[in-house]
Amino acid sequence: MNNPNHIGRKFSLAYRYKKEKLFRFYGLLASIIGLIFLVIFFSNLIGKGKGAFFQTQIKLNIDFSQEVIDPNRTGDKEEFLKANYGGILKDALLKRFPSVSGRKDTRSLKKIIGQGGIYKLSDLLQERPEWVGTSQEIWMIASDDIDMYIKGKISTDVPDDMRRVNDKQIEWIKQLEQSGQLRTAFNAMFFTSADSREPEMAGILGAVMGTALTLLITLALSFPVGVMAAIYLEELSKKSRFTDFIEININNLAAVPSIVFGLLGLAVFLNVFHMPRSAPVVGGCVLALMTLPTVIIATRSSLRAVPPSIREAARGLGASNLQVVMHHVLPLAMPGVFTGTIIGMSRALGESAPLLMIGMVAFIVDIPVSFDDPATALPVQIYLWADSPEKAFVEKTAAGTLILLLFLILMNSLAVILRKKYEKKW
Repeated sequence: MNNPNHIGRKFSLAYRYKKEKLFRFYGLLASIIGLIFLVIFFSNLIGKGKGAFFQTQIKLNIDFSQEVIDPNRTGDKEEFLKANYGGILKDALLKRFPSVSGRKDTRSLKKIIGQGGIYKLSDLLQERPEWVGTSQEIWMIASDDIDMYIKGKISTDVPDDMRRVNDKQIEWIKQLEQSGQLRTAFNAMFFTSADSREPEMAGILGAVMGTALTLLITLALSFPVGVMAAIYLEELSKKSRFTDFIEININNLAAVPSIVFGLLGLAVFLNVFHMPRSAPVVGGCVLALMTLPTVIIATRSSLRAVPPSIREAARGLGASNLQVVMHHVLPLAMPGVFTGTIIGMSRALGESAPLLMIGMVAFIVDIPVSFDDPATALPVQIYLWADSPEKAFVEKTAAGTLILLLFLILMNSLAVILRKKYEKKW
């Protein structure tokens, strides 16, 4: 038999206040734990990725010999492309370190400059053909191994033959540092170039452009189709088994794993319609299918939030159902529609699985400029870098993740701002 005093104490005001304080404490504790994990995550990501925004450079005196670059003195830029820039770089290094001899040491000396140095010299002469026949002091990009050593990512505690930077290379780097011919500068190439096999040359511009083109296709397809479908289901259609069937399937599609949409795109867009593989137009179509349920559900919720009195007043003035929706209900629901669309686009921005299924995992060195150019996306680029064995790609992976998170934060912040600014209180 229950004790009346115990029952009274259990439902007393003081007891309920105590339980409420305890519940608040648990909620605060959960929030603090979540915040701690978030700080640890971002601190780890920033610690690993900040090095990608800086690169080591070496100053060399480059002799653009007329006999090597343009022996026939044609002045033709196409002729400049045939020059042996690797040999020019080797001569500049041997001139800086004249004591180096032997094939093995010469090979080690050449490795302190990245492979991108050859392309840089070629590009410089295309921009400044008047340099032919002159000597110029140029800051060259150091190789990824030297860059990792300067950043403290390669330990010298292990034997010489077990690390990627040997003792002689370390001695040459120290000489360059003492003479002021070595510096750490902002890595502009990370933002202005596409992917590369050489870590010191790899950048995110190609992936960012591919992502932008893909999201444009996604928005162009998912927004109008999603909004029109939501208007039909919420405002214009009569309740029937057909509409119930559509609603159930829309809710189910919102929970389908994204890789299923990739398989659908592979089967339909590539195998049936023969659309170009690894192109933004295909990626946009696949992501549009994935985003549609989110846009439809968000739009229907926004339409449902508009008070019935708005509809009744418009009908009372003689407006048709379509005029009620298009002239009164939809404009009032647009803040919620935009918010749902941006959230759907944010989800599409971070997806990689459906893009992998349609071939956007390919190694692309060119920056795409049209919707049917071969391209990759930022999440897929991060995946490719994470799978690479070089240490320099570890910081590239973390830096790419930071850029992706920045875009996601900006898009979600825009959704919050739109909701706060245009939301109406009924």
